[in-house]
Amino acid sequence: MPQAQPTPQTAVAAAACLLLVVHGLGRFIYTPLLPLLVADGQLSVTQAADLASWNYVGYLLGALAAIRWHTAGQLRIAIPAALVLHCITLLALTQSTHFSNLLGLRLTNGISNGMIFVMVPALLMEWLATRQRIALSGLAYLGVGGGLVISGLLSNPPLLDLHAAQRWWPAALLSIPLAVWGALVMANMALAHHQQPGTTAKSPLFDHHSNPLFLAYAGAGLGYILPMTFLPMIASLKLGEQHPMVSQSWLILACATLPSAWVWNRLGLRLGDRNALILNYAMQTASVLAALLLSAPLGMPLCALLMGSSFLGAVLLTQRLGRALQPNQGPRLSAALIALYGFTQLIAPWLARLWLDHGGQLADTLWLGAAALVWSLVWMFKVNPVPKHTS
Repeated sequence: MPQAQPTPQTAVAAAACLLLVVHGLGRFIYTPLLPLLVADGQLSVTQAADLASWNYVGYLLGALAAIRWHTAGQLRIAIPAALVLHCITLLALTQSTHFSNLLGLRLTNGISNGMIFVMVPALLMEWLATRQRIALSGLAYLGVGGGLVISGLLSNPPLLDLHAAQRWWPAALLSIPLAVWGALVMANMALAHHQQPGTTAKSPLFDHHSNPLFLAYAGAGLGYILPMTFLPMIASLKLGEQHPMVSQSWLILACATLPSAWVWNRLGLRLGDRNALILNYAMQTASVLAALLLSAPLGMPLCALLMGSSFLGAVLLTQRLGRALQPNQGPRLSAALIALYGFTQLIAPWLARLWLDHGGQLADTLWLGAAALVWSLVWMFKVNPVPKHTS
């Protein structure tokens, strides 16, 4: 007997839950865990940076895999498989002490993250489109904002005395029930054969409609990851290690992220996704310039507030605009966009390290981020407008 289809609201909640699991409890929890794992003696600072890089590599590989596995039948297999992989790697991290094992686990966890971050929103978008409710699709990214806050709470829970590898237990235990529920809801989101992605003739992935959007998104990946990675460290260098802003910058950013998916989803519907993206990239540019040009006590929190309020909006608006520009591409276009975003995230810290190796200052690497976001803003003006009702 066929299972009942979920309501659109339940489907969105399940997708948000899965993004919370892989992005908040898999990827972003590593940021607040980092200083704790180093203080526990499990990692050196260099090893910690290497683990982050390998997770980025895995994220890129997962997004690239999603370009290949994009039909509805493939998604039904790949989504639960990636969730199982995520939960297994987190459980393994609670038991692992050897650095070589940690590298492999963070790489593998990144692969599961990249797959889910592409496949779940893409499947949700196609399913909602058949019900004329695609405007709800951006709300799935509320899970990322919630994941940022929850990851901060679970990284060092006050009533638990955890040490080194044990610190992964809260994220691992919470991931399992959330992943099971989300996967069950996704399994019931059936598409008719003629509605399934991959069943209609495709236009080329790269054409004059999509190329400006791809180029803008490339700059966004490079531009946002630099302040997201280095802002607390830059605050430490400018204000001193004991200044409250060193720890509070991440808290400000996380709290600003919470409502941002809802806000940018609404702005996309009101202004059109293209125009909302132009506003979004202008805000991200302003956030980086605030850290560069204003005094540190003002520039650091303003950068955290503006970046936290905007970077998720670029993701959800770009995904929806890409589908509006090329409706026959579906998940394949989403995967290509996320893979590009992941690649530019990966090269940004490498470019920053080159700058530092040549005697540059860490704070000055934000100029690279500002230039990349200006690049994004310029290319967005070259994207053809799409009627608001098709978004």
